[in-house]
Amino acid sequence: MEVQAQAKWVRTAPRKVKLVADALRGMPVGEALTYCKFIPRASARDIAKVIRSAQANAEHNFNLAKDDLVVKDIRVESGPTLKRARPRAMGRYFSIFKRTSHITAVVEDRPGAVRRRPVAPPRAARPAPAPAPAAQSPAPEADAPAAGRGRAARQPSAAKAERETRTDKTEKPPATRAAKKTDSDQPKKGKKK
Repeated sequence: MEVQAQAKWVRTAPRKVKLVADALRGMPVGEALTYCKFIPRASARDIAKVIRSAQANAEHNFNLAKDDLVVKDIRVESGPTLKRARPRAMGRYFSIFKRTSHITAVVEDRPGAVRRRPVAPPRAARPAPAPAPAAQSPAPEADAPAAGRGRAARQPSAAKAERETRTDKTEKPPATRAAKKTDSDQPKKGKKK
């Protein structure tokens, strides 16, 4: 038996609603509602309302079991379009069409047709692996390369070694910008002062 519900003048464009409606045809009602919860579309909420309403109609008006209901069809038709305007450049008129839609959900009673997904049996508790006995290894030597993903230990660069050995602070600091400016005493091309 077919049972339907309708939502009229829904303020969503029919093109957007049809994207969700096409995915839900033929699904069991429970799965379709779950799908609507997680699909990232605003129109999914409107469609879920209509499906829930059709499900309630089937349960209360026709005494059908909700577990046997399947979404037979979801029709989306365009409703009246609200026309608005927006001013644009040079005094022009720009039309804005706020489209509406009428959503009709049809659910059908198919006893035994709804297949429930089999639930996997709980896994048997696995015994915890026994810890491996800790073998004592000799202390690493300072000259031995470090074991880390097959790389040899890094040797300090010559520049770093030189910096570390340099302890005399009387050396001249490197040249600064001010010192570099004095090298070129010629005026730059451009504005005159």
